This record gives sequence, structure tokens and C-alpha cells, in this order.
Amino acid sequence: MATYRVGDGWDALGDPTRRAIVACLAERPRAVGELADELPISRPAVSQHLKVLKDAGLVTDRAAGARRVYRLNPAGVAALRDQLETFWNRALDGYQDVVEETTKEDK
Repeated sequence: MATYRVGDGWDALGDPTRRAIVACLAERPRAVGELADELPISRPAVSQHLKVLKDAGLVTDRAAGARRVYRLNPAGVAALRDQLETFWNRALDGYQDVVEETTKEDK
């Protein structure tokens, strides 16, 4: 079984502030100051959360003059979606197995 690793996207999204940042970035790319204006935390705190999200591969950044603009990383978000789809498909398969077994027992 795979071990948990620091920087995992699911772990990064476990924090409500980071989920709020991801929601903001889903609307459009933003600089740290823009994110701080929308959230009840300081710019340094936003920067720390962005570092965690970046280390997890969920956001990327680029220089725009003297500031950095952050955006969602499509590859990182797609990887999470693929994992979630795998979990969902396994759950559906398990449900189908239970239903089929119950149907066989009723006959």
C-alpha cells in the first residue's frame, strides 16, 4: 500500500483556507494581494498557503512585474479528479456487487 506523502493534493485541500484560495483561483488568476483582500487572513498567511498548494502541484505562478500571479494547475487538478473518479468507480462497483449478491440470495 502506498504511504502518505507531504505535499499531497488531498492533504493540501484539507484546510478550509486553502480550499477558499482554490475556489478564488478557479474564477481567475490572482496575485497574493488580491487573494488577501477576499480572505480574512494576511498576505503572509496567503503566501504560506499558496506555497503548500504549489508544493502539492495544485497551483502555479508567474512573474508579472513586481508581483507573482497564481493560477490553478490544470494537471494537478486533473490528477485529483482522476483519483476521485477511481474512488467513485470502486464504490459503484462495490454497490453493484452487493445488489447482485442480494438478488441472487432472493432467488
